Amino acid sequence: MAQGKFKPVTHCIFDMDGLLIDSETVYKKIYCTICEKYGYSYGGDLAFQVLGRPERIGAELIINHYKLPLSINEFQDAYHRLQREMFNHVKMLPGAERLLRHLKKHNVPIALATSSSAESFALKTKHLTEMFDLFHHKVLGGSDPDVKKGKPNPDVFLVAAERFPDSPDPSKCLVFEDAPNGVEAGIAAGMQTVMVPDKHLPDKFKERATLVLQSLEQFKPEEFGLPKFD
Repeated sequence: MAQGKFKPVTHCIFDMDGLLIDSETVYKKIYCTICEKYGYSYGGDLAFQVLGRPERIGAELIINHYKLPLSINEFQDAYHRLQREMFNHVKMLPGAERLLRHLKKHNVPIALATSSSAESFALKTKHLTEMFDLFHHKVLGGSDPDVKKGKPNPDVFLVAAERFPDSPDPSKCLVFEDAPNGVEAGIAAGMQTVMVPDKHLPDKFKERATLVLQSLEQFKPEEFGLPKFD
């Protein structure tokens, strides 16, 4: 979509994993570790199908794909144990801190909308509380009772929009995502979607995004009617 074709927005909603923090590489290591125990190499299109999905749905997809001799609960037990071992000091991704601080400084309302549960969110962000306190509110889809269905359904983004004090129309909200399922969720919610995909993601998974960037460092707020970087 060419510059000048974007519609102005007033609110921004951010995914977390793989967009703001470099956690997707850790997730992939966790899934690889579980699958390798049964002689399988995790990756390919399956990995992109799992990307951005709620934890339980991801477990189900992997178990069914490889016919693993595990129940979903057994898979999740192993997953949570590995999470505690591997999620120690996840870093912010390039451009994330600058963009969040810029929007906050200019009083642009921002919210977090992640598939993570409250427990998982706390584990990954315990050393980044200053950054995540910038958000007006956080919708943790894995634990939030108002999020009935996970991405690619629009629930998490619609709930995030509704919880702003002025409950903006979805068309006034700009979603930031890295995963195809998240992009689909944003579109289903009636929102424009900026995608910062994994560099190995096939082009066919990027086609639906409003704008595709290599990094949040490339984002130009003024293209969506937001204050320009100082």
